[in-house]
Parts: sequence; C-alpha cells; structure tokens
Amino acid sequence: MTAALFLADFDEAVPGQVIVVTGDEARHAGAVKRIEPGEEVLLSNGRGLGARGIAESVTKTELRVRVEQTLAEPARRIRVAAVQALAKGERSELAVQMLTELGASRIVAWQADRSIVRWQGERGDKALAKWRSTARESAKQARRFAVPEVSAATSRQLVAALADQDLVLVLHEDADLHIADIVLPEEGCVAVVIGPEGGITGGELDALLATGAKAVRISDGVLRTSTAGAVALAQLEVLAR
Repeated sequence: MTAALFLADFDEAVPGQVIVVTGDEARHAGAVKRIEPGEEVLLSNGRGLGARGIAESVTKTELRVRVEQTLAEPARRIRVAAVQALAKGERSELAVQMLTELGASRIVAWQADRSIVRWQGERGDKALAKWRSTARESAKQARRFAVPEVSAATSRQLVAALADQDLVLVLHEDADLHIADIVLPEEGCVAVVIGPEGGITGGELDALLATGAKAVRISDGVLRTSTAGAVALAQLEVLAR
C-alpha cells in the first residue's frame, strides 16, 4: 500500500533533513492514521515538492520525519484549470474531489447565472473554504504534491479570470466539435468550463466564445455538472500524451 501523505510547510527536502509536521496534519497522523516511529510516510508542501521519509517520532501535536528521498510532482506540458459551476448538495464536493484527483492545477468556483446555489457574504466564504479543504484532502488521497489553487468568480468576472489561459474549452452538449478534434498547444494552460445543472446561458457562452474560447462536446449524452469536468480532464490527459 502507498504510504500516507501529509502536508507540511517546507521549501526544500534534502536526504537526511528532518521535517516537522504540526497542527491538524500532525493530529491526523498520530490520532487517525496511527503512524508509528519507523513507518514510511510521504510529505508535500502543496506546491509540487514532496519527500519520502521515515517517521522518527509521532505525537498528537508533532510528526518528525527524516527525509530519505526528494520527490516532485511530474512536469506536465499542459496545465488544466477547471471552471466548475456551483452545484447543489454534495455534487460540488464530488466535482472538486475528482478534478483534483485528475490533476487540475487550478479550480474556479463559478457562480453561473443559472446556478441554483448562491454564494454571498459569510456563507460564500465558508463554502469557498470548504472547496479548498476538499482540494487539499483530495490531493493527499491521490498522492499529488501540488494542491490546486481554488478561487471564485461570477459570470461577470469569468472572462477576466481566464485571460491568462492559452486555450479555453466550454463544455456544451450542442457543440459541433468533439474535444478529440481540438488541437492542443504544445505546452501551456488550458481551461475547461463546466456549466451548472440548468446549463450555460446564451449570453455566458457568447461572452466566452468572443474571447476565442471553443465549445466542445465530451459525450453523446448530457452529463451531470459534477461528473462532466472529470470526463473532460480524463480525455485531455489522453490527448496531451
């Protein structure tokens, strides 16, 4: 079984170095995972750097790990940002889990015009924090050393939020192009826009297409917003090889 992964704050991981894990991660290691001295564990700084090491001591407040091997997130020629429309109930959490597991480098929580869920004030802050927590836990579960950046945007803010992307793909069931027909850049950033349960409005679609975005299909059917992004990222993973 693959060793458990814990997040810690470190800028380098040199063999022989001792990295100290504290806070919730240490409590999780000692009280939940029941890590014991001498057990192999993985560490990550959440920014792509990782380490394999041996637990030297474990308490409920501190995990000390001696580094044996420096690790790193595999380099990707295509980095994928997922714009995920807010969904009802646990579907948003499911979407974030799968997008993270499939390697999204960035996730944008999109309050689309037809999103039933509305993020406002304190409720919005708590919901965004939940998305970020889910991304962290999913990265650990998937043994990824980079935790995706999670931010939020409304439809008015979306075009500006995607200005740094080399290619924007909008998932739409009526699109003429299939995602397999898209020519990806040799390297760079690709964004995938996933609409809400009620679908992307004509105005939202037109605004994105006007910037050079492309509407694409990923299936012969209409997928749930919570699963469509994962299907698209899996297909991009194959196309990018």
